[in-house]
Amino acid sequence: MSSIKRFLGQTAIYGVTTVVSRLFNFILTPLFTGVFQPGIYGIFTKMYASASMINAILAFGMESTFFRYLNKHEDKKQEVYNNTFFCVALIATLFLISGIVFSSPIAAYFASGPDEMTDYVKYVHYFVWLLFIDAICVIPFAKVRADERPMRYSLIKFLNIGSFIGFNLFFLFAVPAIIKFGGPIGEWFGSWYRAEWIGYVFISNLIASVLTLILLLPELMKLQLKFDKELFGKMVSYSWPVLVANLSFVVNENLDKMIITQLGVSEYNLGIYGAVCKIAVFLSLFITAFRLGAEPFFFSHAKSANAKQTYAMILNYFVIALAVIFVGLIANIDILKYFIDREYWVGLNAVPFLLLGYVFLGIYVNLSIWYKLSDQTKFGLYISVVGAITTIVLNIVLVPKYGYMGSAWVSMLAYFVMMFISYILGQKHYPIPYDLKRMLAYLLVSVVLVVLSFWVFNRNLYIGNALLLVFLVGVVYFEKDQLKLILKKR
Repeated sequence: MSSIKRFLGQTAIYGVTTVVSRLFNFILTPLFTGVFQPGIYGIFTKMYASASMINAILAFGMESTFFRYLNKHEDKKQEVYNNTFFCVALIATLFLISGIVFSSPIAAYFASGPDEMTDYVKYVHYFVWLLFIDAICVIPFAKVRADERPMRYSLIKFLNIGSFIGFNLFFLFAVPAIIKFGGPIGEWFGSWYRAEWIGYVFISNLIASVLTLILLLPELMKLQLKFDKELFGKMVSYSWPVLVANLSFVVNENLDKMIITQLGVSEYNLGIYGAVCKIAVFLSLFITAFRLGAEPFFFSHAKSANAKQTYAMILNYFVIALAVIFVGLIANIDILKYFIDREYWVGLNAVPFLLLGYVFLGIYVNLSIWYKLSDQTKFGLYISVVGAITTIVLNIVLVPKYGYMGSAWVSMLAYFVMMFISYILGQKHYPIPYDLKRMLAYLLVSVVLVVLSFWVFNRNLYIGNALLLVFLVGVVYFEKDQLKLILKKR
């Protein structure tokens, strides 16, 4: 089997896992928006946005470093595994201790008033433990991917999301039903249960993370108490720019949700924005699936004679896939909107901009391989810092005037800037023969079709899908020869 076919096969498994698990998770969105008012759902949005930033810090860029040094030092695979895990574990432990000690000041930052302090202290405790456990799982999960065991990865992810959904359904629906039924058990639940308390969502997530940690025990048992100091120094030099790059990415992704209320947007509108962002997440699922399969593949394939040609081909078809999904989601947005409650539909106009931002992000994720393969991770730092500054400045300028629509525009522009800079620098320092004209043509056509589908034809389901069909036929026509060659390769 050719390397491309192996890559596609593993990415397909990661893709199915990511899409199915997120779809199961997405089932909770209409439940959450039905149970919780937008103001309460705003708490959910704000807490998870902050958690994403902390996740990036705790991982310390060691996931990418693990893959790079695993292939760079094939004679020291155990040392690479030990070094990356213990680095993350140490940082996570320090965070856990600090989070518990300073839980009250942290809660005061998030709470809107003193009457919310008790609840927010509990939320902080849940998230501190949740983030600690998730950080401990980062490198074992990376090892599963490096060992090319996508089925094991999939199983653990499915069990994680299944338990998260199950406990949410239990707390939000089963317990109220038991209380309503009455009896001794109902009375016991009624003595402590609080209706519409968002904390049950966080508790469910914490339980799911604990179960995931238990399932990763076989990988944890393979750790050894060996630490290569010299190798660790090189790994940190490679890793810390990746950390800053990842952190800047999270800033681009979540800063708007964290500071939007400080810029004059109400918790109600934050809840609306957070809900419509869930629709745009459909495209980010594909990007996540690609990254899970691509990162270990790119590193392992780096020494091949035709590596750059392979990377160029992968980006070409990745852009096509992004463009098709972009058009398809907009064509069917009047179906997808039912994943959130009617009260949130007022925010649908933000979705096309959020989706286009994810298209740019996906291309940037693919392009970013150049600085990781050439050990020039400092450029990833520079690019991401520019993106973060763009996000911060434009949010401050646009959000007070345009509300959450301003945030959607900023997200799109920041990812475009990062994509553009990465391409220019990459062609200078690690040139890859991308077919730029072809990719730009697909992107421009997809944008035109989205404008027609969403605004000109007012989200008409039939016209939108007709445009999607025309686009698909065009893709097949122009790519048929190359697709035949890929499928025939052994």
